[in-house]
Amino acid sequence: MKLTIQKPDIFGALASSLCVVHCLATPILFIAHSCATTGCSTTPAWWRSLDYLFLTISFFAIYKSTQTTSKTIMKYVLWSNWFVLLCLITNETQNWISLSETYIHVVAISLSFFHLYNLKYCQCKNNSCCKNNNTI
Repeated sequence: MKLTIQKPDIFGALASSLCVVHCLATPILFIAHSCATTGCSTTPAWWRSLDYLFLTISFFAIYKSTQTTSKTIMKYVLWSNWFVLLCLITNETQNWISLSETYIHVVAISLSFFHLYNLKYCQCKNNSCCKNNNTI
């Protein structure tokens, strides 16, 4: 929990990266296992719920990151990436529109990238810059 409060960008980048690994591992793990034992049944609910766990973790990481960023634009970039990821994961669970998994991977990777970018280039050096977030 201390990592989330003190270094939310590292925590967010880690959560986004784990989300990508989770998405990439799903076909490999469950197609091979499910087809061998049950004839290609769907993935278990606990595995699919990891998507929402990663979304929840990244929500709090973005919330903390946007409080310490020195660039207002980063707030919009991080939140818009998170919202797009939420929409894509919800779409995948509900099957509204048939989309490639690549979209989720790209958005999750970009969310991780923007957390690292924010950590490197957009951190407040003192408390006054976070209060006056007028720089873009």
